[in-house]
Amino acid sequence: MNFDFAEQTPKLMMLLWGLVAFAVVVGGLLVLLDAVPSYFARRREAQLVAASASGAPLPGRTKSREGLFATFFLLPTVLLLLIGLVVPAIRTTLLSFMDGGSQNFVGLDNYRWMFADDSIVRVLLNTLVWVTLVPLVATSIGLIYAVMVDKARLEAVAKSLIFMPMAISFVGASIIWKFVYAFRGEEQEQIGLLNQIVVSLGGEPRQWLLDSPLNTLLLIVIMVWIQAGFAMVVLSAAIKAIPADIVEAARLDGVSPWQMFWQITLPSIRPALIVVVVTISIATLKVFDIVRTSTNGNYDTSVIANEMYNQAFRYGQNGQGSALAVFLFVLVIPIVIFQIRNLRQQRREG
Repeated sequence: MNFDFAEQTPKLMMLLWGLVAFAVVVGGLLVLLDAVPSYFARRREAQLVAASASGAPLPGRTKSREGLFATFFLLPTVLLLLIGLVVPAIRTTLLSFMDGGSQNFVGLDNYRWMFADDSIVRVLLNTLVWVTLVPLVATSIGLIYAVMVDKARLEAVAKSLIFMPMAISFVGASIIWKFVYAFRGEEQEQIGLLNQIVVSLGGEPRQWLLDSPLNTLLLIVIMVWIQAGFAMVVLSAAIKAIPADIVEAARLDGVSPWQMFWQITLPSIRPALIVVVVTISIATLKVFDIVRTSTNGNYDTSVIANEMYNQAFRYGQNGQGSALAVFLFVLVIPIVIFQIRNLRQQRREG
């Protein structure tokens, strides 16, 4: 395959200008964040020195100046949020009321289509299965890991191995598990681990990712494999933070290990459990890479994020794709509200 620099010059120039713009913007922000605080600090120091030399009272900090200073630091973040989140969200919401070509207003037709089309209903049900099973199973496995490896020999090594899938991208993890589920005919040697185990036990190899709803459950296994390490790390830290006097008092009272877990450990790590479940739930609602890489959404395995991509970018139905995006956003809102209320409650209790 020959690479013609002459043909690719416009793209290379566009890439170069993009890198220059990125360097200018990021470098400019870093310079400002370094220069402006230094300027105000030097000015404040000079005022203090002058006041001390003249015997005048030390100048205080005015609220207007502090507000201006805070606005300066918050302004870049607010601008980036507006450009990257608020404006696209408003535009996507408006597009969800338009037709596929974004030309004509169709009202709620795209939302009616979402609940009337059998294939999209299947997508919604698949997403419900994902967001129900993944947080519960991943958190449960992570909790079991955290309890088992706590204060065990080679604890650091065990935690590193368990957490390792989190260092792999969703696409990389999906490719790994595609080899686990790989299928070959009965007359051929199996390269897939799962089919090799089945054949070793006297069974026949299967095309695991073609059979619904089993294929959806097998894809969920990939997500659980990735997220269990995250749950383990957070919950293990929460377990280690339990006050030693509480644990010691419980042991003096003669509680069994099972009672220790249910009456001491679990209530003590409740805030960490909520954080883990909420975080994994949001990640699961947005899952795209695993489905896209493993089955491309075929064989009744598609989820909202994957179908949103298909409708908007493959089929040219911007209105329907935007409606799915808005619906996904609406599903995330209750989880975010619950987390905010939970954090406020923790602050009041603290």
